Amino acid sequence: MSTQTSDLLAAAAPRTVDVVRGISDDQLDLPTPCQEYAVRDLLNHLFQVVVNFQDLAEKRQVEWAEKPDHLGDGWRDRFEAETGRLVAAWSDPSTLEGVSPGMGMPQSVIGGMALLDLTVHGWDLAVATGLPYHPAPEAVAELHGLVEQLGPTARKMGVFATPPPLPTPPPTPDLAHLLTKTGRTPTWPQTP
Repeated sequence: MSTQTSDLLAAAAPRTVDVVRGISDDQLDLPTPCQEYAVRDLLNHLFQVVVNFQDLAEKRQVEWAEKPDHLGDGWRDRFEAETGRLVAAWSDPSTLEGVSPGMGMPQSVIGGMALLDLTVHGWDLAVATGLPYHPAPEAVAELHGLVEQLGPTARKMGVFATPPPLPTPPPTPDLAHLLTKTGRTPTWPQTP
């Protein structure tokens, strides 16, 4: 990544935190663009990402199989606090050095994956709940290259859906094109 990962995370985090803070308890069972996830499931997944990627910044092993429920009392405040810890965890330039022992990929890619989840799942949650979302433009621009790099493997593993036909890319990479490359429909939900 050409810009320091922590700077990009610091730009992206408040935008996703604002979405999370805006989600009401009666919206937790709504569907999301991630077909297998309702809002509550996606929130729990994003919590797990934010917590686990703190450990990945320190090159520690993480556990993905456990699916804890993070939505107890004060979950919105805890999400904001954990997201702040994520940004701080990636602020040391040495976090980008070497290969992640648990993930087997360059640490710079791991940091980018945290940014990707924070940005794209921020959009997922916003459209699912009708909240406004304006991602950090610098994050969106940076993530296009990462999605191109990860795309083939991510599609094989079922992390990205097969993208719908891509329109001609705009001169400046935008959020809709990024979402399409991850297999999402930027106009979700589509009406029949």
